[in-house]
Amino acid sequence: MVKNRVDIITLGCSKNLVDSERLMCQFKANGYNVFHDAEKVSGEIVVVNTCGFIGDAKEESIEMILDLVEAKKRRKIKKLFVMGCLSERYLQELTGEIPEVDKFYGKFDWQNLLTDLGKVYDEKLSLQRILTTPSHYAYVKIGEGCNRMCSYCAIPIITGRYVSRTEESLEDEVRLLVDQGVKEFQLIAQDLTYYGYDLYKEFRLPQLVSRISDIKGVEWIRLHYAYPSQFPFDLLPVMAQRDNVCKYLDIALQHISDPMLQKMRRKVTKRETLDLIARIRKEVPGIHLRTTLMVGHPGESEQDFEELKAFVREVRFERMGAFAYSEEEGTYAAKHYKDEIPEEVKQERLDELMAIQEEIAYEINRNKIGQSLRVMIDREDADYYVGRTQYDSPEVDPEVLVEKRSHLSVGHFYDIRITDAQPFELMGVPQNGV
Repeated sequence: MVKNRVDIITLGCSKNLVDSERLMCQFKANGYNVFHDAEKVSGEIVVVNTCGFIGDAKEESIEMILDLVEAKKRRKIKKLFVMGCLSERYLQELTGEIPEVDKFYGKFDWQNLLTDLGKVYDEKLSLQRILTTPSHYAYVKIGEGCNRMCSYCAIPIITGRYVSRTEESLEDEVRLLVDQGVKEFQLIAQDLTYYGYDLYKEFRLPQLVSRISDIKGVEWIRLHYAYPSQFPFDLLPVMAQRDNVCKYLDIALQHISDPMLQKMRRKVTKRETLDLIARIRKEVPGIHLRTTLMVGHPGESEQDFEELKAFVREVRFERMGAFAYSEEEGTYAAKHYKDEIPEEVKQERLDELMAIQEEIAYEINRNKIGQSLRVMIDREDADYYVGRTQYDSPEVDPEVLVEKRSHLSVGHFYDIRITDAQPFELMGVPQNGV
């Protein structure tokens, strides 16, 4: 156990990561040495920022907490605190079942952790954080919560209704990050497209992206987690006309058959979905769409699944993920539907869908061979520099493996000629002898 050291462990999504980074900044301001996701946890204080979205994530969070309880019993650590989505959702149950944790905090009251330790939460540092990402990119959380109430999703139960941050506070945060050397900004929220309605009585994502785009030093802006219903079409000319707004949109569609969209309470139809995709691709030429699809939701018939497969083949998403339905207590689906599709059938459908996407991804990547693409270098491995194009978000999308023909600097952009392709990665060489 190292005195005056704090270990913070983040589980779940990038939105959780932003909260951890803010907490790290506050600990550091109070004189602590702060470490994030260290290989060996050795701090006298350990904070676990949990995920509570789906079954596997909840299980991972519980296992991590129990491992650290054992470490506390062996006096490897002194204090153990838990925060985030899991404890927001199950605060009373966890407090009763795992009393060895010194205190549980939810998703929105973690600032109290500092005051409970006799320290000060400095409001003047509320926009500042210690980045855990490479220093050239950062996640910027523009809102919290969700008003959509899809049948399967526990997020509104955990986070509550949508709360936007002001445009001014987001501009201030981006400027602070630019001053630290950040060039690439991933705008994130449970639902980007709802941004601003609670504050301004209109959807303001297009205006926000324009304002951030105007900030000197912002090289790339990438948009994550849009929603198909009530899509703000004024966003499309902003994406088309602004060079530093990536031609990339992450928009979770979940399904395509009208019976499933209705059961999922998505408030959108198949025709509206197809028209939306066509309009996005028409108004933003070359855009790469990332989507997420679900199989095995209660009521999904073989016909529904065949329709979903045909949709994937027809639309040819540049980026796609999928997952199998798992029942989440408290959701509309858990209350009103029976989870009757066998797990093996869900897995078979998932595997089949992803096999189709792998072929599509390979064909799309093969078409990039011979092109010169602007690539941000993320890291240097033993054999390659590893980077990404504007069409690739960190952690989830393909990477570009660049031959080490000359020295390249991490955090800088280079023109890379693509020489070969795999389904989920590209290979290339520096252009013009860089």
